[in-house]
Amino acid sequence: MTEEVVWPLSVSLLVFAVAVVTITGFGIMMTLVASQLAERTGLGQAMMGALFVGGSTSLAEIATSTTAAYNGHPDLAVSNAVGSIAGQTAMLAVADLAYHRANLEHAAASAENLMMSVFLITLLAIPLLAAGVPDISLWSIHPASLGLVVTYIWGMRLVSQAHKQPMWHPRETPETRVDDGRAPGRGHHGLTGLWMRFIVACAFMSLAGWLLARSAVGISVHSGLSETVVGGLFTGLSSSLPELITAVTAVRIGQLTLAVGDVLGGNAFDTLVVVMSDVAYRQGSIYAAISQQQYYLISLAILLTGILAMGLVRREKHGIANIGTESFLVLFLYVGAFSLLFIFG
Repeated sequence: MTEEVVWPLSVSLLVFAVAVVTITGFGIMMTLVASQLAERTGLGQAMMGALFVGGSTSLAEIATSTTAAYNGHPDLAVSNAVGSIAGQTAMLAVADLAYHRANLEHAAASAENLMMSVFLITLLAIPLLAAGVPDISLWSIHPASLGLVVTYIWGMRLVSQAHKQPMWHPRETPETRVDDGRAPGRGHHGLTGLWMRFIVACAFMSLAGWLLARSAVGISVHSGLSETVVGGLFTGLSSSLPELITAVTAVRIGQLTLAVGDVLGGNAFDTLVVVMSDVAYRQGSIYAAISQQQYYLISLAILLTGILAMGLVRREKHGIANIGTESFLVLFLYVGAFSLLFIFG
């Protein structure tokens, strides 16, 4: 492997800004196109967000994390993926501000969203388990990565069943928004045109993710910030901007289940970014190479998702600052956790 070239700080900051703008613009376009494509398959909003929107907008995270892992930066790779999960969960609380009739957890409660949140907690627990066993790897890949893939496939099947044949229903209230199967951004493009736009957006998102990883290394080296802070806060949050804008847009037009399903589905898919990082990292298992700060971020993501799940069950109609108490706690804990990491990390 050739020695990595670290860009100067000024170049890194400029490239970082260009990558963020690219990710935001093409991420929004990809989200709208993917939603239109997914609508024609007959999937529900939550599955639509999980499979199409959530997975497609994770391309930037994939490019960022795999590039960082391949270049020997495991902390940056994992913190980018897990930081995105924590950041996107906090973004649901921001989206809650855009819906005034009731708290988002109350209006968007559904069997598949509740299943998806519990499923995400299960996925996030696997890397923590991997940290507690000896460093085991086959072709530099840890068995936990295979476990994540198998669990993801199994879990998505359960989420699909929860949509098609739910064994639990939220009690309907005047504020409950029922999944009507529609997606935002409906247009009149033919399938070929939609797929072409989707492919173009995928290409630019991947390129932007690669640039984000390269610039993040330069920012970390020259600024003195740890790779955990740069990956978990800066790149993780930047590559999650499409989810924020999409969630707010979906909430504003009343597609509440899609908004929650988009974020939770993207979060579940982002756990596979850790798997891809493990494959890209050629110096052994990535679980053995990352620092304790990464497990701090994973624990934070589990905590925030657990609080969101409780909000979907509790279904408070109105809470603090016109958002749910759970949304307030998610925002408070997210800001507090990263403030501590920024100060002491």
